[in-house]
Amino acid sequence: MEHDLAVRASERQRCPDCGGTLVATDERFARWCAACDWNVDPAPPDSEPGRLAAARRRLARRHGEELAAAMSGGRASLPRRDAAAVIALGIALLVHGATLGLAVAGGLLVVLGWETVVQPVGGVVLLVVAFVLWPRMHRIPQDGPVLYRADAPRLFELIDEVAAVTGTAGVHAVVVGSDFNAAVTAYGWRQRRALFLGLGLWEVLAPQERVALLGHELGHFAHGDVRHGLLTHQALRSLALWVDTLAPSRAHTVWDTLFNILGYLPRCAAYGLLALLDHLTLRAAQRAEYEADLSAARAGSTGGAVGLVERLLVADSVQTLMRRESAAARMTGGAAGRAAREAAERGWWERVAAHVSSIPAHEYERLLRVSARRGHGVDDTHPPTHLRRRCLTLGEPRPAQVVLGEERATAVAAELASARAAVARQVVDFGRTVSDC
Repeated sequence: MEHDLAVRASERQRCPDCGGTLVATDERFARWCAACDWNVDPAPPDSEPGRLAAARRRLARRHGEELAAAMSGGRASLPRRDAAAVIALGIALLVHGATLGLAVAGGLLVVLGWETVVQPVGGVVLLVVAFVLWPRMHRIPQDGPVLYRADAPRLFELIDEVAAVTGTAGVHAVVVGSDFNAAVTAYGWRQRRALFLGLGLWEVLAPQERVALLGHELGHFAHGDVRHGLLTHQALRSLALWVDTLAPSRAHTVWDTLFNILGYLPRCAAYGLLALLDHLTLRAAQRAEYEADLSAARAGSTGGAVGLVERLLVADSVQTLMRRESAAARMTGGAAGRAAREAAERGWWERVAAHVSSIPAHEYERLLRVSARRGHGVDDTHPPTHLRRRCLTLGEPRPAQVVLGEERATAVAAELASARAAVARQVVDFGRTVSDC
């Protein structure tokens, strides 16, 4: 019997396809074969996206591969499509011109059309539509801690140093949240800069990976991105609103049917412009990500940038951990429940970091192979993760131009301490979990 058990255990460690030894040193993760990729992707997507979404994904993957090939070919800079950028800006101006035209027409109907009742009413309708479509300036969200320079001088000093290396200026505010993400944006009419810092990602990074993260995000300011520029971004928003507003409704009445008929051509026009503008800016968005990765390597070193990209592969694992622990802490009610939540808050980020540190190297390798199979990226505006990693490793490794030493790392952590506690409380109390970056 012992012999039979030993034989079965040995068989479980053998690949059923090629007979090679399976990679299975940690029972938390899938067993797979490094030789033939058996079971490398045990949970593929349940269903394929629609035809348009699938076509967009293929286009995004092709752009990512083309740009990666250009970098691998030793080009000094990534190829740019100035014609596409000019056309995109032209479409954006056309969209905003249409919004302005609605506002002007509505104003004229209200002011000059008092001979009838219909004209002022129509003018008010046009003004309301123009107001909804009018470009909106980003605001700093108030659902999480917001730090300014006086609140965290050492953190802002680090950001300023990284910004200087990437060739841009620093930020005016840091918004702290729970996401497995980081981002930059401009807010308000003065276009001040804000950094969104997700602790789900920040807390699992090594010091130089954190520098690389800052370099990547600030690199978006340094290199620019047509897609996220004020004109183009707001045009995409306006067109998306048009498509949603003109979407056909279920014909319960004759008025519903009439709306669907009259809205068909405007809806097609809005959708066509949205698809065209998305197509024209998709390649530029991926190019901006590669350039931001190079900024990450300049600031935090090649090793730091590669480590950052690899951490993005385990976003789902971190998300699962945080959801599970958050749900467990909220299951008990009353005083015992409050005690459980308080216990969960203490050391929350340390447990998240320990979980990521315990993920074995072979799991990262498996996820990289899954990335190559699926063309996995953070989203369609990001190149596939395995290509980003490959491009970072081209040529001689870059040394770090900004070093986050132990003393400064401790000081930054102290400045973030109250924000870390507040965000952990939000996650535990309200179930706010991380999202993919």
